Amino acid sequence: MPRKAARRIGVSLLGVAGVLVIAAAAALGFRAYRQHLAAETLAIRSPNGVQEGAFVDIGGIKQWIVIRGEDRANPVLLFVHGGPGGSTLPISSGWRPWEKHFTVVQWDQRGTGRTYGAAGEDTLAPTMTLERMTQDGIELVEYLRSHLHKDKIVLVGHSWGSFLGIHIVKQRPDLFYAYVGTGQVVGRVTFETSFELAIVHLQQLAQSAGNGEALTELAPLVARPVMTPENRLVADKWSKTLGLPSIESFQLAGPVPPPFMPDFSLLDWYYWRKGMAFSAKYLRGRDGPMFKRDIRSLGPAFSIPVVLIEGDADYNTPSGPAEQFFDQITAPYKEFVRVAGGEHFIPFDRPDQFLAALLTYVKPLAHD
Repeated sequence: MPRKAARRIGVSLLGVAGVLVIAAAAALGFRAYRQHLAAETLAIRSPNGVQEGAFVDIGGIKQWIVIRGEDRANPVLLFVHGGPGGSTLPISSGWRPWEKHFTVVQWDQRGTGRTYGAAGEDTLAPTMTLERMTQDGIELVEYLRSHLHKDKIVLVGHSWGSFLGIHIVKQRPDLFYAYVGTGQVVGRVTFETSFELAIVHLQQLAQSAGNGEALTELAPLVARPVMTPENRLVADKWSKTLGLPSIESFQLAGPVPPPFMPDFSLLDWYYWRKGMAFSAKYLRGRDGPMFKRDIRSLGPAFSIPVVLIEGDADYNTPSGPAEQFFDQITAPYKEFVRVAGGEHFIPFDRPDQFLAALLTYVKPLAHD
């Protein structure tokens, strides 16, 4: 290649690189500006409010929590996230109205988000068990009681967090005013029911699309919707082809889109995604505790109130098994709240409706 041509190519590449650097700097600057605006929108300014984020020593490692609320006198609500590994920190701006009525605590569980980033996989891997995480939850609540000067708190568990949350309140009911489950996981039966509903939905989509090949391959699953590895491969294939709505397809509500949440860096996003994959390896799937354990084995008697808030259009953790579990339990007070048209992420895509249920059925229980 002639030197002049090579020089021109080099200059062109430098020009492209310069443009990319300028574009990246502009994008980062815009993100920083939007995060600044979001911080102003979400700021707690009341004189008796609380707005804290910190690592706390729990279970032998540093675990990240965020505490927000407009009045420290309000009941404390610990939200136990799903996933597993699904930190709620970047997707919770819709909870700003909750903070008028509750002091809301978010927790990056063992293997999640900033907790994952601080500890690292080598430290965490041997400890990723249901038993250890149950004790983590108890230690966290003990810390919150002391730090926020409360005798008891409310625990809200979502999806995986509902499975973990039941184990926490069952071991230490004396720490809680009430347990609230949403997207409640009972055990393997939850996912077997979800699979059956998915097959029915796929058959309907195939019929609507006139897809004969899909109908032929799905026919044995429709006749016997057993969740074997082979059947799951067939279901996954046609889920993608026919456009079965996925767990990621929900629409968040709230004033701040996730990319612009304040105090959530690009490194935090990296840890968020890595933590999800890491936690799933130990806690989800056919060998994970949600499949191998069942909360019914803990017994039907609860010594604290139990409230389940369930969407009737939740195909990921269908409300049927949750309602059957609810019917079997005994508790000083229990309430099953059915949200018409609600899907799996009610606290995030219908935060106002979820708050209304909390205020009606839960907050009156949170008193000494």
